[in-house]
Amino acid sequence: MEETQRYLRRLDLKARKKLGQHFLVDEEALAAVAEAAELEPDDVVIEVGPGLGVLTDRLVKQAGAVIAVELDDRLAEILKKKMASVKNFTVLNRDILKIAPQEILSQAIAADALKDKTLSYKVVANLPYYITSAVLRYFLEAVPQPSLMVVMVQKEVAEAIAARQGKMSLLSTSVQFYGLPEIVLIVPSDSFYPPPEVDSAVLKIMIYDKPALDIDDIDGFFNLVRAGFAASRKQLPNSLAQGLKCSKEEALSLLAEAQIDPKRRAETLSLEEWGRLWKIYGSSSHADGSGARQD
Repeated sequence: MEETQRYLRRLDLKARKKLGQHFLVDEEALAAVAEAAELEPDDVVIEVGPGLGVLTDRLVKQAGAVIAVELDDRLAEILKKKMASVKNFTVLNRDILKIAPQEILSQAIAADALKDKTLSYKVVANLPYYITSAVLRYFLEAVPQPSLMVVMVQKEVAEAIAARQGKMSLLSTSVQFYGLPEIVLIVPSDSFYPPPEVDSAVLKIMIYDKPALDIDDIDGFFNLVRAGFAASRKQLPNSLAQGLKCSKEEALSLLAEAQIDPKRRAETLSLEEWGRLWKIYGSSSHADGSGARQD
């Protein structure tokens, strides 16, 4: 940590609080992230939020190509100079949420190969807490999707994402629809400089070749799931009626047809049960005009 402080002083830099910057300095955590990425010599890696490039140093030694996306223009320029002699590294000074994955990948992959929707790449990220959900959704819904994601997130968020039936949430249902999450390591706050107020976790998400459920209208499906969690402390008939703007009787009828106990809450439903609900609701007149996914 002292070395990082000295480095920042030498560069006359301070972490930008408004960007949620906390630089990872713990060697064990850095090693855990790199190991969890299961990198091979031909892998293409998108690194989000490379910061001072401490993790980047490890990634470029193991992967075929590393494309770092850094919003902070100061850090992007430092990385560009620091890694100038590294042939398999590129840094983009951009907002990850405002650039298409194909544009990022074009830095390392030929244009004709980018047309392949099965193109494989991996994502490694030390995410500012305030954009965690947005970045996860960005990549989980991307075309092409990554084959694997390793992200540093707030501990409570990692636990919520990796939750099992009985403690599910909209976030865990959304992530587990696309992949299998696993908490690799809990990372104490003093592993960062400056230290955040809460602990973090290394979260690994193995992305499925296709979603866990065969859904014809993914936006409509998640609107239904979102409705179920609209009042998560309530039993499903009440939360669905509130979220779908239908009568409690209609919600009860939907649950009965899906063979789901109306006394249950949304957090107890499995993905398969949400799939049953959607099969019925999505084929009914109630789902007509459900529109784009609402977040």
